[in-house]
Formats: sequence, C-alpha cells, structure tokens
Amino acid sequence: EIYGDALDYSLEHYGDYHTYTAALYNNIGLVYEKKGDYAEALKYFEKALTIHEKVLGENHPDTATSYNNIGAVYGKQGDYANALKYLNKALTIEENVLGENHPDTAVLYHNIGSVYHFQGDYAEALENYEKALAMIKEKVLRENHPDVARLYYNIGTVYDSQGNYARALENYEKALAIEENVLGENHPDIATSYSNIATVCIYQGDYAQALKYYQKALLIYETVLGENHKRTLRIKGIIARLEQLIKG
Repeated sequence: EIYGDALDYSLEHYGDYHTYTAALYNNIGLVYEKKGDYAEALKYFEKALTIHEKVLGENHPDTATSYNNIGAVYGKQGDYANALKYLNKALTIEENVLGENHPDTAVLYHNIGSVYHFQGDYAEALENYEKALAMIKEKVLRENHPDVARLYYNIGTVYDSQGNYARALENYEKALAIEENVLGENHPDIATSYSNIATVCIYQGDYAQALKYYQKALLIYETVLGENHKRTLRIKGIIARLEQLIKG
C-alpha cells in the first residue's frame, strides 16, 4: 500500500520513465514475489526492466538487477529455460560492468546454480555454486561469512541428491562451522544444518550420530520456536523412531 502511494507520486512528479518509478515497480514486484504471487511480481519486474533499458541502457547494473529478478521468478514458476535466459543476460552485464570478482556477479552464479539444481543438472549446479564460492570466499567476503555457509550448504545438497554422502557431509559440516561462529548457538539455520547432517548419518547407517545431531536441533527449535511448533514436533517424531531403531 505504501509503495503504491509512492508509485502514484513518482508517476505524477517524475513520469513513466524515471529510475525512481522503476525502483518502486521493482519493490512492489519483490513484495508480490515474497507473497508467492509470481504473475504479479513478473508484471512489475518487467515494467522496471522497460524503464531501465530505455533510461539506463542494456549494459547497466540496474538493468542486470531487473534481469536477475525476472529470472528468479521464472525459476520459482518452474520455467527453467526462461530463468536461465534472463539470469545469463544479467551475468553478462555484471561481468562486463562490475567485473568477475564483484559480489553481485557471485550472486548470479549462485542463482544460476540453483536453477540447474532444480532441473537435476547436478554437474552444472556444482560448477556454478563452486564459482560463486571461490569468488566470495577468496576474493570478496573471505571464509567466515553467512553467504559462504549458504554455498557450502547448497553444494552439500547437490552431493546429497547424488547420493555422495561423504561429500555432502563434508560441505554441511563446513557450513555448520561458519554458522556456529557467526550466528550464535541458537539460530534456526544451525538447527537446519544439524538436521541435514543427521539425515546424511541415517543414510550412512550411523543412527547414534544421527540421534545426537537431531537432539541438538531439537534443543534449538524448542528454545526459538517453542515446543508445539511443527518443526519441533517433526524432530521429536524422528528422534522417537531413531531411539526405537537403536534399541532394536
């Protein structure tokens, strides 16, 4: 509602083709995307793109942002061909204008990797995730940053999907080490990492180790989310079944 009022003001005082107007179209699109209304999100992102292309040209970082946003929505809609088309357009601009070692370029490699992951193209997913990881870890944000942990996590999920549990565990543990260092002991992301590690332990047949990590996750969920939250109850159910398995 507030963005809508601001958009009306911008259209009246700055006109249809102004970067302020484009920024508001973009912000409204982001809200619709968060709500899961992808058709409306796409409509507003495309309006922002039209302005960016007309006012700033096709090789401007703001134009790349519009391409990225449109690509992300197509990815969430399952239209992977269009997702890759727009994300690669954005990547070309970022590499030409900002350079290969800019954080925004790394974000695009990550987003492209995610699309390939959803498609089940694990080789391409790993290649793009690892490019993003190398860029962020070694040249931009260094090792101990949540974005580095996120990439380790995503790489771990690819290996998990491939059934390569040793490599999955290796990357999940790297993500966990960073999260424990930068997020503190009781962050939900840490509980998620504990759960992922526990799941891999189950696949490997190590039920005792899985139980240990699920119990750690449970403590966080009980503290942060409460005893009756669906995540807490789900973990309790898994722990109960594991305890039965261990007892035989």
